[in-house]
Amino acid sequence: MMRPRNTSKDKTLGDLRSEAFWFLTHTLAAVAVLAIVIGVMSLMHPDPDSAAPKMLATVLSFFVPMVGGFLISRVQQNDVSRYVWISGLLLFSVICVWVLDLPTGNGLCENCGALDKLWRTFFDIGHGSGLMGGDGLLVGTWIPLSMIGYAVGSQVALES
Repeated sequence: MMRPRNTSKDKTLGDLRSEAFWFLTHTLAAVAVLAIVIGVMSLMHPDPDSAAPKMLATVLSFFVPMVGGFLISRVQQNDVSRYVWISGLLLFSVICVWVLDLPTGNGLCENCGALDKLWRTFFDIGHGSGLMGGDGLLVGTWIPLSMIGYAVGSQVALES
């Protein structure tokens, strides 16, 4: 009986370089698919104060990159694409630390605790914190969500 190859110890520097390149490429592909979604939605000129376009963009920022990740991984069959969710998690963590360090003031989540500050910046569509210039949904929610969706689509494509 043959033992399975331990891929963590048997990789050359070239293999690691190639994986890092594909990891970055798939991460950028997830963001590019999200940029297409946002571009198409902005062509419809949605009301910036309405919650419905923001909810739709939140749903689409997961499902459209998921389809994109599925299609790209179906064609390419690259195992690295299923790990793009790590980029989303790291980006979300860094943005969370940044938001917690932002100063608050009148109209900017005044007297908010840490959890309330994060919740209102990233997830509260109707009553945001006003931090990050109102771009908390885009930077802290939609971009990481697109990377997670891309990874889910890639996983499904590679398993089938």
